[in-house]
Amino acid sequence: MTEHHDAQDAAQDDDEVPADGLLEVLARRFLTTDAARPEKVARWHAKGRRTARENIADLVDPGSLVEYGRFVTAAQESRRDLADLVVDTPADGIIGGTATVDGRPCAVLSYDYLVMAGTQGMRGHRKSDRLIELAGRMRLPTVFFTEGGGGRPGDTDIPLVSALDVGSFALWAELQGVAPRIAVVSGRCFAGNAVIAGCADLRIATPDANLGMAGPAMIAGGGLGTFTPEEIGPVSDQAPNGVLDVLVADEAEAVEVVQQVLALLQGPGPRSAPADAKHLRSALPDNDREAFDVRIVVESLADPDTVLWLREAFAPELVTCFARIDGLPVGVVANQSTHLAGALTTGASSKAADFLDLCERWGLPVVSLVDTPGFMVGPETERTGLVREASRMVTAGARLTVPLVGVVLRRGYGLGAQAMLGGSTHRPHLTVAWPGAHLGAMGLEGAVRLSLAHELAAMPEDEREAAVLQHTAELRKHAHALNVARVFEIDDVIDPAETPAAIAATLRAASAVG
Repeated sequence: MTEHHDAQDAAQDDDEVPADGLLEVLARRFLTTDAARPEKVARWHAKGRRTARENIADLVDPGSLVEYGRFVTAAQESRRDLADLVVDTPADGIIGGTATVDGRPCAVLSYDYLVMAGTQGMRGHRKSDRLIELAGRMRLPTVFFTEGGGGRPGDTDIPLVSALDVGSFALWAELQGVAPRIAVVSGRCFAGNAVIAGCADLRIATPDANLGMAGPAMIAGGGLGTFTPEEIGPVSDQAPNGVLDVLVADEAEAVEVVQQVLALLQGPGPRSAPADAKHLRSALPDNDREAFDVRIVVESLADPDTVLWLREAFAPELVTCFARIDGLPVGVVANQSTHLAGALTTGASSKAADFLDLCERWGLPVVSLVDTPGFMVGPETERTGLVREASRMVTAGARLTVPLVGVVLRRGYGLGAQAMLGGSTHRPHLTVAWPGAHLGAMGLEGAVRLSLAHELAAMPEDEREAAVLQHTAELRKHAHALNVARVFEIDDVIDPAETPAAIAATLRAASAVG
């Protein structure tokens, strides 16, 4: 791998033999590299894994890493020989520094699982404290590879009683809204390491990841049972419950996703060639009760190969992603009619609120694609805390200061549609509808049954459904997008093929970017 001032390269920089002091530095530096522990590295590679230094080297630009605290060792000199600590506990199991990714500054940290299972030592905490504080002061996007077993109980050189006087967690949490934080989770990530991952803005995980607030020893010690590491917080649990944002095949793909996200955070890229968006005119089924995959619409609106889906397994009735439209970075939120007809459940509301908050923190404009019958309602739904999460979604949308563009694709009904539009149809910078869209205070048939309840009850039973159909058809005409635009409850009804250009033009006007 390539490191800043690699020991071997440094020794070959000139023909002179280094002075004795420099020789010692270079020798000690070598002991912190993977080359100094070939057997451990070989066993790790045999498991299909990459070392902490290999992941960092793959992420950052060659030669750009300025490493902090590489010579730190575990605080265990009272129980172990110093020479052993120098060899066995390089960097106290956490590697970090500042670097660049594609020329853009960032901070990067990684627990080193080959050193005491990536546990958090007291000197390691001091290193992470130092780097996190610097990342905040310099406002550097920060990437943290979090694999490890949590707090380390064997550090005896620093007087401790509770070991709770540690700043890392508060400093890391305090970075929210100051600098973007991305966590990469591979293998076992328990206790304090899991908190670092959980506090990040974005969590990327490999299939072998296990993420939990305690590992097997702590669970057993609390009398809560005996479990293997693999039974605690596997991806099969942590993806559907919304803990994990992006699932990748391996660490190499995780690094690629991190690089994609960091590039997105840098703002507009090259403007894309005008796409032929005419196919959007036929993107929706003729029968508006028929479900369709809204992801195809999103992919059609976005620049090629720029969509990154988030939390796909959690609340699939709502989809979220990062993308670019005409070179502009955006966050996209959309109702997915293939799941629960696109109704906003408690999970979907939570997912939307989290995503809107993230876009606000990261300064990403939001594009909202609306096709929802509204919030899912009923006693069972209320038992899940819908009022809390639905209201949180409304609040997150209303508090947006980044540009918001709303596009009503088909159904925009009730409070759910309002929540998708920041609380009101005129809350976004632009609200448009496609020609076949309908908007209303609630689903049209439901509105008829509610408003005509007395009249329907008075009718002969065999006439009721025909009356409902007749009145629903009349209300459907009234709720048509053109009629909604006629009274200026939305800004325009547009040709679907015009959608990418309308979004890009509005975002450029709102952000004053060229």
